[in-house]
Amino acid sequence: MSAAKYEADPGPELSIKDTGSDLNNGNEGEEQDVNEDDVQESAGTVLEDEEETPGPVASSTEHHNHERHNQPEGLNLHPPSALGERPSSADGSLSIPDDTPSIQGSVTSSASRQARLAAYGRSPIPSLRPFDRRFQARISPSPQTSSRAASPAFLHSHSRQVSATSQLLPTDEDSETEQTPWEVIRWTRLRKISGQAFSEVGKRNFGRPVCIAISTSIAMGTSKGIILIFDYNQNLKSIIGPGTKAVESGAVTSICLSADHTTIAGGHTSGHVFTWELAKPAKPFLHIPPIDRRRTPNADGHIINVAILHLGFLGKRHTALVSADDKGMAFSHLATRGMGAVARSVKTTRILGRYPESTLSAIPQRKPSSVLAFSPLPLGNAEHVADNMGLVAMLTPYLLVIVSTTPIAQTQYKTPRPKEVAAHSAMSAALAWFPSVKLKIPDKTTSETSSRAKLVYCWSNILTVLEVTEVEPSAISGGAEGPPNLRFRSRSKWKAQEAIVAVQWLGRSVLAVLTITQQLVILEEYSLRETNHSELIQKHIYHADLFSQQLNMLVEQLDEEDASMHGVVADAFYMSFRAHKGRLFLLGFNEVTFGQLSNWADRLLALVEEGNHIRAIELATSYYTGEADKVSVGLPEDDSSRHGIVRGKLLDLVSASLRYTFGKRDSPELEPPSLVQLQDLARVCVCACISMGDTEYLFDDVYTSFSENNYKGISPEADAREVFLDTLESYIMNDDVGIVPPAVIKDLVSHYTANGLSQSRLEEILCRLDPKTMDLDQITALCKRDHLYDALLYVWNQALEDYTTILNDLLNLAGVRPNSSADTEPSAQARNNSSASKMFPYLSYILTSRIYPTGKTMDERRATLAKAEIYNFFFSGSSSGIPNGAYAVQSSKRHIDSSFPNLQKVLDFDAPSFLSMLNEAFEDSFLNGAHDNITKETLSQLTDAQKFGLSVNRQWIVSILLEVMVAPRYEPEDTVYLNMFIARNLPKFPQYVLMPGHLLHRVLIGLCEYPVDDVAEDCQLSVEYLLSVYQPPDVQSLVPLLSKAGFFRVLRSIFRSENEYAKLVQTCFDEGPTNGNLVFECVAESLRTNAALSEKQADDVREVIEDNADLFVDRDVKEAAATIEKYAPSLHGVMLRALDEASADERQLAYLQTILDPSEDSMGGHRPSLKNPSRAFVELYVRLLCEHDPLHVNKYIERLKTGDLRLEEVMPALESSGVIDAAVVLMAREGKLRAAMDRLIQHLDALGAALLGLLDAAADSPDVANTSEAAHDLVESVQKFTRIGIWLCQGETRSAQQRKSKLKQVRRTKEEEEELSINDTLWLDLIDAVVKVTKQGTETLQPYPNSTEPDDRDGGEKPQEQPFNTSKITGELRTIVQGAFTALLSATSGPRADEALGADVSFLRILRAFLSRASVSSPSLSNLRSVLSSIFSAYSYEERLLGLANRLLDKDLFVHVAEADALRRRGWRPLGQVCEGCGKRVWGPGTGGYVWDAYQQREAEDATKTQQRHGSLGVDDQTSRPLPQGKGKAVQEDSRHGSADQAPGRKGEEATATAQKVDESTSDVENRGSGPLIVFSCRHLFHRICLERMQGPGDVARNGGHGATIDGKDFLNGCILWGGRTPALLIESKGDTQIIGYRGPPQSFICKLRDPQDLKQGNLSAGYSLQDDYSADKFFDMFSFDTMDDPTNGYVNYVDQATAREHGMLDSKDNGAITLRSDSTSVASGRGRNSLRLTSKAAYNHALIVIDLAHMPGNACGIWPAFWTVSPTWLGGGEIDIIEGVNLKPQNQMTMHTSDGCSLAGSSCFGRKGCPAKGGAYGDDFNSNNGGTYAMEWTSSGIHIWFFARGQEPGDVLGDSPEPKNWGEPTGRFDGGDGCDIDSHFKDQKMVFDTTFCGGWAGKTWSSDPVCSAKAATCKEFVQNNPKAFEEAFWTVKALKVYSANGSESEPAQGTQQPSPNPVISSAAAATVQQPSSQPSSQPLATA
Repeated sequence: MSAAKYEADPGPELSIKDTGSDLNNGNEGEEQDVNEDDVQESAGTVLEDEEETPGPVASSTEHHNHERHNQPEGLNLHPPSALGERPSSADGSLSIPDDTPSIQGSVTSSASRQARLAAYGRSPIPSLRPFDRRFQARISPSPQTSSRAASPAFLHSHSRQVSATSQLLPTDEDSETEQTPWEVIRWTRLRKISGQAFSEVGKRNFGRPVCIAISTSIAMGTSKGIILIFDYNQNLKSIIGPGTKAVESGAVTSICLSADHTTIAGGHTSGHVFTWELAKPAKPFLHIPPIDRRRTPNADGHIINVAILHLGFLGKRHTALVSADDKGMAFSHLATRGMGAVARSVKTTRILGRYPESTLSAIPQRKPSSVLAFSPLPLGNAEHVADNMGLVAMLTPYLLVIVSTTPIAQTQYKTPRPKEVAAHSAMSAALAWFPSVKLKIPDKTTSETSSRAKLVYCWSNILTVLEVTEVEPSAISGGAEGPPNLRFRSRSKWKAQEAIVAVQWLGRSVLAVLTITQQLVILEEYSLRETNHSELIQKHIYHADLFSQQLNMLVEQLDEEDASMHGVVADAFYMSFRAHKGRLFLLGFNEVTFGQLSNWADRLLALVEEGNHIRAIELATSYYTGEADKVSVGLPEDDSSRHGIVRGKLLDLVSASLRYTFGKRDSPELEPPSLVQLQDLARVCVCACISMGDTEYLFDDVYTSFSENNYKGISPEADAREVFLDTLESYIMNDDVGIVPPAVIKDLVSHYTANGLSQSRLEEILCRLDPKTMDLDQITALCKRDHLYDALLYVWNQALEDYTTILNDLLNLAGVRPNSSADTEPSAQARNNSSASKMFPYLSYILTSRIYPTGKTMDERRATLAKAEIYNFFFSGSSSGIPNGAYAVQSSKRHIDSSFPNLQKVLDFDAPSFLSMLNEAFEDSFLNGAHDNITKETLSQLTDAQKFGLSVNRQWIVSILLEVMVAPRYEPEDTVYLNMFIARNLPKFPQYVLMPGHLLHRVLIGLCEYPVDDVAEDCQLSVEYLLSVYQPPDVQSLVPLLSKAGFFRVLRSIFRSENEYAKLVQTCFDEGPTNGNLVFECVAESLRTNAALSEKQADDVREVIEDNADLFVDRDVKEAAATIEKYAPSLHGVMLRALDEASADERQLAYLQTILDPSEDSMGGHRPSLKNPSRAFVELYVRLLCEHDPLHVNKYIERLKTGDLRLEEVMPALESSGVIDAAVVLMAREGKLRAAMDRLIQHLDALGAALLGLLDAAADSPDVANTSEAAHDLVESVQKFTRIGIWLCQGETRSAQQRKSKLKQVRRTKEEEEELSINDTLWLDLIDAVVKVTKQGTETLQPYPNSTEPDDRDGGEKPQEQPFNTSKITGELRTIVQGAFTALLSATSGPRADEALGADVSFLRILRAFLSRASVSSPSLSNLRSVLSSIFSAYSYEERLLGLANRLLDKDLFVHVAEADALRRRGWRPLGQVCEGCGKRVWGPGTGGYVWDAYQQREAEDATKTQQRHGSLGVDDQTSRPLPQGKGKAVQEDSRHGSADQAPGRKGEEATATAQKVDESTSDVENRGSGPLIVFSCRHLFHRICLERMQGPGDVARNGGHGATIDGKDFLNGCILWGGRTPALLIESKGDTQIIGYRGPPQSFICKLRDPQDLKQGNLSAGYSLQDDYSADKFFDMFSFDTMDDPTNGYVNYVDQATAREHGMLDSKDNGAITLRSDSTSVASGRGRNSLRLTSKAAYNHALIVIDLAHMPGNACGIWPAFWTVSPTWLGGGEIDIIEGVNLKPQNQMTMHTSDGCSLAGSSCFGRKGCPAKGGAYGDDFNSNNGGTYAMEWTSSGIHIWFFARGQEPGDVLGDSPEPKNWGEPTGRFDGGDGCDIDSHFKDQKMVFDTTFCGGWAGKTWSSDPVCSAKAATCKEFVQNNPKAFEEAFWTVKALKVYSANGSESEPAQGTQQPSPNPVISSAAAATVQQPSSQPSSQPLATA
């Protein structure tokens, strides 16, 4: 609506001309958006002296329309666009493939259908396969739908396939670049107000304006504490504040006007609030001062010197207001009435925020806050439940809070900042209320007559609309008493590109949004769609930094990882961006402006003024249809209201545009419109009329204007009528226009025929029009004249329901000519036949209940009657439709009989097409005979013809066809189609068609005797159909006939059913290659083991294969070879002979390769090779390989066994093909080593000669590159054959050693030793040949200078130019020699098992023989110097010489070293050098002089021992024998203490004496600080006397004597610092050794103390050291991937590591984290969803397990993740669930599962239920805090589990020595005690990660979970079909560590590898530890 009507009152109006006020009735849905009090305001005043910004302004749409109609100037049409080409349609009726059943629920006619073209004329094209096609008309069943956009657009290129309004809207790209001629907001500068307020005088007197408020007045607050009031005439009405306390209170920071417009309130920077009556501005009405909390601590109010940022009145009262300050506090103020001299009092109530605490307070400082946005709910013109509650909305940096102030302050709603706010974005906030208003039209959704109150609020760039409704009292409490209950619903949300700083309502559904860069965005509230945007940066809007100082902590302490932090605090704009009654008011730095949205009439006027009528009509049409913006341009949402507003103006625009365009004809001086302009005009006019549904105006006015104003005489390209008809076509084709007057139809037909356009297109147009509105005589004449029979059929069918009249006309055109003396032209005859052929798709459509040619479904009753008429027409025998002498039959032999004339005629014309049509019709249920849709009343009204048609069925049709289609009238070319028709339909409808056997046999014979080869395949398919229901009496008699017909598929079926496999295979051969490789399948079927063939039958099959061997291998030689090998291996020879006769060597090779060498098979190498191949086959294969693939010969021969071939048979081929390596290998395999070596040396000589010749001719070679390459190839060949020679020699060396190892050792003479053995000779010949080649090559290369050596010769002949790199070739040759000598040395220097053996092959003897030969061939060894020097210099860096040296060393040395190291490692290493009892040092610095004495004594003893050893003394002096040094076996006897074996069993007097001795020596030990030392396996060290003192009397007896026995004294439970049983060793400081016995089985230990002082404090906590670190680099090596079925019956498929990596389920990050994922991308199948189950390879007994997780599987329905430990025997060894949960459960569950007899945490742990305890974060809660750490401690006394949230972990939890005693109370405590023996119920625990689904827990509880069970019926169904639900199903492990007590290894499970114990200490006191030789327990002491 216009601004004036939007205000709905005659009150103060702006002097902006309300453009189009007579047109603008927008927002009709609401009655008023203002209070009723506004209506009573003064009227008639306007703002004068306004200055409008440039833009189109008009007074009236009609005025401008009429003014522009007669003004041709300025019309600027859109740039031309090419008219879319007319789409072509296929000529004639097409028959296209269709696999769908016909209408009426029939079945598909055949299994597959091939596309074929229709046939015209009576001679069918047999390859058409007529029964595999469906007739299809040219017109699609439904028009192409065009997408309708949602925003207005202007001129675009036009297509014939678009709807009426589909082109009105632009694409996104167009909308970005389209420049509209109107302004979004029409801005006006208030010059008088700006001049007074912003002038220098004004600023000096009043201060700078800093805030603005708009109502019936314009109020501005200034920086000097003054408020200026202006009226709408821009007159300064009041200056408020001078001479009062207000000017002393600082700048005005906020102002507001009351709802009754009588009072204004102002807030100041000092905290003061004043209200003023506008009628009495001299003194304040109310004064609300700030408070001083130090003086009045209990009073409420703003603190002094805190700025008041927001103010607002509550409801209609001007004595109730609310305020907020920049410290985040808000208050409500209610003034009482004053009584005479009694002043008004103000009651202030705090509604938000807290008073700032003293800086000296111990309370932690709160986060800073402020009120960023603030607004009370204003009053609307409709009552709302919240009007009397005094609602106030406030936005802080953290919350939106809505508080009601009446009757008491109460929070109604609050919500945190949305998560969608971009991280580190600008901090900004804005909000605005829109009150409840009356609606003229009730809401469509709620039927309410008034709108609901709405709040729009913004945080940063997120805008949300909140709706306020009342909750019925009955829904809450059942009564109506008490305050109303409100419901706040978030209705919509929008995300801006940048932060929003201000927002205002321009209407009930229009929002104005201001962004931080001063972009103005206009939104429609319903859809939150951006309709317009505008730049306001040039307006210089006033803004101030009000919040950054208060909120600097939220910005200055920016944490990049904290997404809640902001990058900057935005300036405040709310005080300068105001809206009132649809207008926006802006307070700038230098001016005040206001603006109004341009409405729909303004925009149309702007287009008209621009001269663009086309765009104006398009935009008006989009307004009418509602596709363009509605509310934002002042149009109502309701369609009927909007249509009434826009329709008249749209018609005016169309009329004016037509008059203007065609008015140019009367002005010769004006240029006529172009073709494009006419096309655009026609398009928009047609579109507009269609949108309005006014086709009468379209044809009466628009078409008349185009047809009467033909420009063809002026401009040949611009025929207005043709342009209109072309434009109209596309709308008809889209069914937008269905009714066209007859005159227009006539013009349309004439237009198409006159211009030679596509007649098929014309027919489509006519078929889309309503035929009931046509002139039938006219349309019939036109269609017959132009052969438009598709259209004619459609018109007669739809208008007259006549289905046979036009069909009769088509029959008359079929194959006939007029009775005249002259023949018809061939083109005319072809046209007649083409038209006649349309009867077949027509019949197909009608007989399957489809309208022809549109394809739409017919009404059931109408379809039934139409079918009855057509069946009567053909099958009743009537002669209707036969011309009476007018036409003669074209062929004399085709005389039309009196019976069934129409049927005969159509069969004469095209029998295949007619029968194909019937094939479709047979699928329709009409022919079933029952017509329930025909009532008796209707049946009585039917004609006899219709009744007969209803009785026609399939049996009748087949009978009539058999009767009519007989010879001689119909030849086999026609009857074969009848046979195919019967054969196809008999199996489909056996209950409806019954035929005797002789007829079926005749049909079968007819199909076999087909007339032409083109129908052979169709006939064979028909025979297959027929034989499926017909069994001939003598099938064998048909075999010759079927063979002659070539029906091989049928023959195969017969032979297969008769088990005649030989004939079956022969048939495959007879059929030829057309069947592909079917012959191999038949052979496999015939000869497979389960075929149950007799031997005779099998021989017959093999005979057939043998007779057709050439054909068999011709199909596929490799497939043939594989088939014969598998089913008939005896025929290999036959196949090879067939290939040999065909001279197909390569195919022979492929055949043999398939059966002998399948690894190289191109088929993939999947076939096994022959187990016992024929020698002839192998030899032939080798010969063929030599010829075609010589490189593969050697590789194949290496796989052969001895005797697989004969050497003499293949040697010629090997020699001729140059495959010398294979020849040498074969000779060696046959034992002809000498011959093999001779042949090898011969070849080496040949290679040397070739190399020599090449090098000699190198200088003269023109191709240096090829010469160099050839030389290197020869050198490589020499190296290759040298290696072969080495292989020969090494093999003979091994054989010789084996032979000689069986001979007795004999003494050989010197002469025998000098003789060379056979093996020596082989080595000698090889080395001699290699050196010869090298020497010759080196000598030849000497004339060429080395490229790396400079030539220093000053004169003489220059050396030859180097053709290639001689140094490289020389080096390669010398390397070959080095390799040969290295191999020789390795073979002759092996380890000697016997001194007499191994001397036969001597390196020196061979070397000497080599030098002897060299001296003969070369008397001077100078030529060999370089070769020999390279040989021996090579040994300096040959790595193999190290291996030779190792073999020369004594192998036992390593064994001795290993044993010594093992002995040294026995025992335990003490933790320190201090006794745990007394705290004194026992060795090292500070121990005292006794250590030196002990050292001297030991040195003396060592010297004595050394002297005895060197002197070979045999005396064993036990009194002076020192303790052996090292860690070997210690001395077993001691002169003073006796045997170690006696130590455990000492009793009686001996023990008593020992105890007395210990007591007597106590004082001595204390004085000297020495004495026996005891070290336990827990690595604690004690003086023995200290340990005895710490042991209380009687402890052993009370504990059953379980402890360590030392010199007969029992020590309770071993180490006094630990409650368990611990083995121990005794160390005597003087060198004496005591053996400590151990009673009871050894147990794993956990030391309880590391500090001896803890003993006095009673601390029993454990200390640990790292045992296993499951770090990322070895994580997967320490776990195994389980792939078994889930033991909990879960729907899960555990995959192995390779599969997991392939599917991205494993990930190892750079930070060391490991991720284990479950599948979340695909629908599950099989066992279930892919997942992982990892089990640690190591098992533990007592340990501390700590796991740090960054992520665990999140909460999801159906999921069951767990991290747990379990024994291989499950309940036998227990299970510990550390982390576990299912579905959506919020908390972790820790559970122990054991065998019977264990109770922990107050419940039995037996079985699956176990004893659970809940605690610790789990799932989404765990992940939301970036994970955490779980720790599990397992000791003999209990199992404890801790959980530490991220950031709260103890410092040592993942350190080297964690201390659980310092971690506080465990999350889960399972103490053993009397309820459970931990050690007997928990053992051999392995760690397990797994994520399963459903199963025994998650699946069992599915139905009881209301959330999950609502998503799917079963757990499996949900998990299977919802992969996205498990995107969070993954573990991310940051660390996993296992600790053991005090650095010792956690006791391993049985069968696991035991770590070596730490070596025992060796002190300065020379105390050594003696390991006992025997133990009372079954395990070694050191392993306990």
